[in-house]
Amino acid sequence: MYTYSKDDIIHMVREGDVQFIRMQFTDIFGQLKNVAITASQIEKAVNNQIMIDGGAIEGFVRIHESDQYLYPDLNSFTILPWRPQYGKVARMICDVYNPDGTHFVGDPRNVLKRAVKKAADLGYVFNVGPECEFFLFQTDDNGQATRKTSDEAGYFDLGPLDHGEGTRREVCLALEEMGFEIEASHHEVAAGQHEIDFKYADALKTADNIMTFKLAVKTLAQKNGLHATFMPKPIFGISGSGMHLNMSLFKEGRNIFFDEKDERGLSKEAYQFMAGLLDHVKGMTAITNPLVNSYKRLVPGYEAPCYLAWSASNRTALIRIPAARGQSTRVELRSPDPTCNPYLALAVCLAAGLDGIERGLMPPEEIKENIFHMDADQRALKGIDSMPVSLNEALQALQNNELIKETLGSHILENYIEGKKAEWDEYRVHVSDWECKKYLVTY
Repeated sequence: MYTYSKDDIIHMVREGDVQFIRMQFTDIFGQLKNVAITASQIEKAVNNQIMIDGGAIEGFVRIHESDQYLYPDLNSFTILPWRPQYGKVARMICDVYNPDGTHFVGDPRNVLKRAVKKAADLGYVFNVGPECEFFLFQTDDNGQATRKTSDEAGYFDLGPLDHGEGTRREVCLALEEMGFEIEASHHEVAAGQHEIDFKYADALKTADNIMTFKLAVKTLAQKNGLHATFMPKPIFGISGSGMHLNMSLFKEGRNIFFDEKDERGLSKEAYQFMAGLLDHVKGMTAITNPLVNSYKRLVPGYEAPCYLAWSASNRTALIRIPAARGQSTRVELRSPDPTCNPYLALAVCLAAGLDGIERGLMPPEEIKENIFHMDADQRALKGIDSMPVSLNEALQALQNNELIKETLGSHILENYIEGKKAEWDEYRVHVSDWECKKYLVTY
């Protein structure tokens, strides 16, 4: 990771043939936004003088209090490798501030910064490694997305079965140019489904990386005449796309989740962090799984978790402990999907885990059996609860969880719930193709 000064940025823009700089920020629903400036404005940019109309951004501010300023994270400066090499385009990721120089309460990046600071005050660095899945679909003659893949590949297959291999390779190379360390890239279970994994980093860097990753995937897919989607369940009857989060806490450079004396190699803090996630996961789910469609992925039979349990070996559990130990010891939360706002998702995960440590919680017994093969009585006997089954149920759980509400802050909480309730109501009254096929002739 580079450390840049204002003068460094100005020099790189002026001497590197950079013509445009994209000042990027994220709204509360996880949509990447930007203001593009020309190279002539770079001094204003690094001195936090680029203004936006926050009243035009969903969930930001009311129309009569709309002026806000973008404060760029100088270390996020990078050239966008898919743009022209003559007249280059760069980007900087920004925080959003009020005119009086205070943090804007509706900036999701600042929500994560607050959570990270709380961890730092306790001596912890929160590291996260995401596993981002997505689909590549063909486009029609008008360039509109279809749900056709022309892809016959399965898990870990390669070309010529894997028709998205070339695009996936381009994404990996572009991300490496931008400073990513790509650890793995492969075809996933479903036709047209892919995964690219990049090295873990501290939570803020990881959230920034997720936003950059999604932009790169969509941009390069479009360049190749394909449509990339992170929609959790675009096709009925096959696996959906998740974004498993591999989490660990470091203190003084050491992974505190590892304890060689424990039979599973896990420390007390690892168990407590897990317990905190399990205790708060229902209240978090509207954040980690934010769409109506998210809950069509969280159903039995497609590897996505539906039940509150943990295991060191069982992929049907919500939380899994991968086999690696030592500095690589981690807790994998398998429910989130890649449509979530990563700043909010990582913030609530950290808050939940720290709450487990602070309260000394311990998780229930490990579940080693396949939970999908259990009936309701068997699950009840083992004390296995279920995840929310709809966005509406998840929103209710969020409203009942004081820790998650406090982590988000009242501004984001109120605007988020308002927006998601509107989405649920729109879905609830919509007449779907399934309903017409099921009922129109019969009744």
